[in-house]
Amino acid sequence: MGKKRKHSESEAVAVPKKEDAAPERPTRTLLGWKDNNHNDEVKDVDSPFFRNKEKVLVTCSRRINYRYRHLMLNVVSLLPHCKKDNKVESKETKGATLNELVELKNCSSCLFFECRKAKDLYLWMAKCPNGPSVKFLVSAVHTMEELKLTGNHLKGSRPILTFSTNFEKDAHWKLLKEMLLQIFETPKDHRKAKPFHDHVFVFSIVDDHIWFRNYQISVPHNEADKLPRGGLDKMTLVEVGPRFCLNPIKIFGGSFGGPTLYENPFYVSPNQIRALQKKKNAGKYAKKVKAKTRRKMHEMSNTLEPDEFADMWKE
Repeated sequence: MGKKRKHSESEAVAVPKKEDAAPERPTRTLLGWKDNNHNDEVKDVDSPFFRNKEKVLVTCSRRINYRYRHLMLNVVSLLPHCKKDNKVESKETKGATLNELVELKNCSSCLFFECRKAKDLYLWMAKCPNGPSVKFLVSAVHTMEELKLTGNHLKGSRPILTFSTNFEKDAHWKLLKEMLLQIFETPKDHRKAKPFHDHVFVFSIVDDHIWFRNYQISVPHNEADKLPRGGLDKMTLVEVGPRFCLNPIKIFGGSFGGPTLYENPFYVSPNQIRALQKKKNAGKYAKKVKAKTRRKMHEMSNTLEPDEFADMWKE
């Protein structure tokens, strides 16, 4: 009768060699097949190229005017890298709400159209979550539907941004130029963007206001009129729209608030302008009342003598 084997010897016999065992089947994941033998440690590899991952959240306040809402939709159509969200209540806590929305939408910038009294439109332009942010008063609004211009460019194509030389004049204009450049520039490898340029965004400073224009680059496509490389003499610019004017009010150090970096000394609020206009109109009425009073005093001081022939034909 043979001897019984020990447990340790039986376990050693049962375990096959690593070389003789069949290779394990790779695990299937949502991103493809994953090799179990692959080392899961992620090594940081410094890429030599910078990838622009800019995303802009575009939203508006409640009770916005239809004209300003159409302007916001025009801006959304011009920015393929933006995300549109529901309306936000315009309260004192809107800054915290918008910062939370930007974080949930995985964005880095925000354009907030705030309408007050159904007349005045303010535009908040912010880099989230650390700032800076700018508050503009929007005026001279003309939407694409209102203008009906002949220009037309492909939706989602990348624009060429041009700035007037006034942006290099002062520090606050340089900051505004950098913010406009980061927000309105379409990232190169964005999935919704086309890889070519066929329109131009023009930002120019006139009377301390930023004027925005959008032009299509029109090139003749006939075989006879085909342009050589670098032939810019036959290229023309055709306006597409929309049009609007931005009057900077304040520049803040944080996102939708914080320390004031710059305040426009020439800014006059629309409420003040309307109050002055009311006073001016009220002055016209006061002049009429004074004229009537003077006429009565003149008649009382210069009474007419009774006419002896006044009652001649009454009988």
